Amino acid sequence: MTDPRALARAYLAQQQALGTDAVVLPEDGTPAPAPASPGKSGDPLPPPGLSFDPPAVDLFANDPLQHALTVAAVAELVAECRKCRLCESRTHTVPGEGPADARLVVIGEGPGRTEDETGRPFVGKAGELLTKILAAIELPREQVFICNVVKCRPPENRLPQYDEVAACVPYLFRQIELVKPKVILAMGGTAAQTLLNTKQSLGSLRDHVHRFRGIPVVVTYHPAALLRNPNWKRPTWDDVRIARRILDD
Repeated sequence: MTDPRALARAYLAQQQALGTDAVVLPEDGTPAPAPASPGKSGDPLPPPGLSFDPPAVDLFANDPLQHALTVAAVAELVAECRKCRLCESRTHTVPGEGPADARLVVIGEGPGRTEDETGRPFVGKAGELLTKILAAIELPREQVFICNVVKCRPPENRLPQYDEVAACVPYLFRQIELVKPKVILAMGGTAAQTLLNTKQSLGSLRDHVHRFRGIPVVVTYHPAALLRNPNWKRPTWDDVRIARRILDD
């Protein structure tokens, strides 16, 4: 029989991720009525969407990235990179972090001020919210590989420009190739459009299961956007539950 307190903890994690009021449990430990579960195997998935299959790296080509055999080796190359103007103002590169065999890869747009200062992705308030979102679908942050499309902070947190993305995206593609996740969660328009090679809006890309080199891609809002518009928290919850169901299936 399911432990009622375990159910309660899962419900509270979801409420915290959605930014709703905390629920006080009765003394007997019975949880308040919970909404839909984090993800149930067998539930229908959204329809298929776009598929993007860029060529894999050529291990015989004369490019150090194509000989990087671990995510740590990719991070070392990122630290030395000067392929675009973003290197001129960075404090630290932010290659990404997480297990090299993670089942879920989360991809955002680019580092912000705190990320540039620490060299870590998704820290600060947006990172705290991401951690809560992952906890709500029963995935500790430490089990997820988290990174961005560009590895250096764009000035004033502006959108990365086309040439900056083009210079940096081979690092991202190589990371995905090495980690071999079961699911990719693309958070924000830049991540979604880059992974799927499209100019479609984030809204039109949601509610589908896309593919990047055969790996399912779920598109949702960036945590920073949720801080600006709490109304997007509920659809984000729906999206991450899709990712959870794919993992469970």
